[in-house]
Amino acid sequence: MSEPSTPLDRDGGDPVLGAVRQALDAGLAGHRASLERLVRIPSVSAPGFDAAEVRRSAEAVRDLLAASGLEHARLLETDGAHPAVYADWLHAQDAPTVLLYAHHDVQPPGDPSAWSSPPFEPVERNGRLYGRGSADDKAGVCVHVAAVAAWLAARGALPVNVKVFVEGEEETGSANLPAFVAAYADDLRADLMVITDSANWKVGVPAITYLLRGLVDAEVSVRGLDHALHSGLFGGPVPDPLAGLTKLLAALTDEHGRIAVPGFADDVREPTPAERARLDALSFDEATFRAEAGLLDGVELVGDPAAHPLERLWMRPTATIIGIDAPGVEESSNTLVPAARARISVRLAPGQDPLRARAALCDWLQGHAPWGLHVEVTPGAAAHAFVADLDHPVFAAAERALAAAYGHPVVYTGVGGTIPMIEPLSQAFGDAPALLTGVEDPDTRAHGIDESLHLGDWRNACLAEAYLFSELAELER
Repeated sequence: MSEPSTPLDRDGGDPVLGAVRQALDAGLAGHRASLERLVRIPSVSAPGFDAAEVRRSAEAVRDLLAASGLEHARLLETDGAHPAVYADWLHAQDAPTVLLYAHHDVQPPGDPSAWSSPPFEPVERNGRLYGRGSADDKAGVCVHVAAVAAWLAARGALPVNVKVFVEGEEETGSANLPAFVAAYADDLRADLMVITDSANWKVGVPAITYLLRGLVDAEVSVRGLDHALHSGLFGGPVPDPLAGLTKLLAALTDEHGRIAVPGFADDVREPTPAERARLDALSFDEATFRAEAGLLDGVELVGDPAAHPLERLWMRPTATIIGIDAPGVEESSNTLVPAARARISVRLAPGQDPLRARAALCDWLQGHAPWGLHVEVTPGAAAHAFVADLDHPVFAAAERALAAAYGHPVVYTGVGGTIPMIEPLSQAFGDAPALLTGVEDPDTRAHGIDESLHLGDWRNACLAEAYLFSELAELER
């Protein structure tokens, strides 16, 4: 186990917190072994992958929660969905109930040969644990386990009531989450949520994520022929559906990379003065950002050139072509294909209505294919952006817990990604506040090749959640 990369913890000499910290560190090797066992399970929830592996992952998480000392550990099921996992500990009288969220499903690994080591075989290199799900989000599962186990080992009890909900479909948009909430509302109901599925600003610099972009996506199919044709015998007068698709996709954005659909950004909310002040406080460095992103020399940043890069990343909509069905180069021939298909993912800014945005995207795609090619558009996910109410006292409590564990003050950041489950859970429980923390950092490469977890920051995240339980109990009193 690598050593923590941050200063010593400051628990103020509190004997209870000191004992909890010692118990957490004593159990850390075992928690890492549990994390590695989870990483070895290829729990890809996307269509076309083995659903049995997602179930095996859920069962492993259930057993892990039970072993930590949590009670009533079991799978949650609903028709047509990958299983989620639930457990609880509800013996803290007159204390708040905290719902701890993470997800056990992972993204597809991509080309395994592109990884430095097999994606589902965890390997440590230079203080980082590599493997799909090592950070996103099986490390989050183990943060909850480590924090709970430390309190139970040190004190035999938790200072707050805890419910743990580990989802199995987050990476595919949480489409069945409303059904889970409806079926298990009493089990999941809580006073606040702690969602361990976000990122720190840098290694050793803890962050609270206060805003997330929303999401819509769609598939578009362009068809011009009822069968493939020899491109030499028919190319020229007969349009190429694949070329038509690429022209359609290219027209989706302007010369700066901004979404070019008329009216699409009309409901984007401008950043508040407080949000702009938070952007300025982060001391953004473009050269560092370019290095973290792996941008090649000469490649420009895109988006509105008048907007701060972090504003473009967290508070502006953006479109990404995340998949194209077309002949691969190795299998290509001089052929006009009859049809081609693409999947488009659009991140939404705070203030945007996802149903309106999805309709605008689909209508535009339907009406702008060149050469009279036939277009079929299938709408997909639709999720709101999230903006936290930072005046809620839970955020001050979290600041204290994170700063004590990391030995560094907290910063507030946005994330350009989306966590679809926040809105339905929060609304179901009377707008319960959602606290977003995480274990990722700019080198994590979540969803990408060589995903990894900084082990020192992971330990600090575990300790921060253990401290948070105490802060929340004191807050209630």
